[in-house]
Amino acid sequence: MNFRIGHGYDVHALGEGLRLVLGGVDIPHTKGCIAHSDGDVLLHAICDALLGALALGDIGKHFPDTSAEFKGIDSRRLLERVVGMLHERGYRIGNIDSTIAMQRPKLRPHIEQMRANIAESAGVDAECVSVKATTTEHLGFEGEERGVSATAVVLIYRES
Repeated sequence: MNFRIGHGYDVHALGEGLRLVLGGVDIPHTKGCIAHSDGDVLLHAICDALLGALALGDIGKHFPDTSAEFKGIDSRRLLERVVGMLHERGYRIGNIDSTIAMQRPKLRPHIEQMRANIAESAGVDAECVSVKATTTEHLGFEGEERGVSATAVVLIYRES
């Protein structure tokens, strides 16, 4: 088998009164991501990890924030497109491991739905998807509640 590993990272500033979407889940909160799309940093990090594993560049190359086509787009659609690129090249997802860094709100109640959404959009079992959340103990832009970041690592494979 041919294995590849990809790493992804995304960050968005938070603004008052905006929608907060993480892992395809609308999270009740007073702040949301300032973004061209729906601002789902978790799905963006996963897309970047998959694109990186394929050596295809980053999410901005394929879905530029200057394109009206992607204005307000549901990031699950972006993930589905990236998974399509993966499949076109004969690869499958082994697993996805991800972390969201955000001081508030508490994300634990939403993790299982995030995992289910990601698994559905990626075409894998939920047991292949890990989503973790952490605060930064009030340090940095996440801890100061000015933004949210996410990282993801993926393993993809092609059977020879």
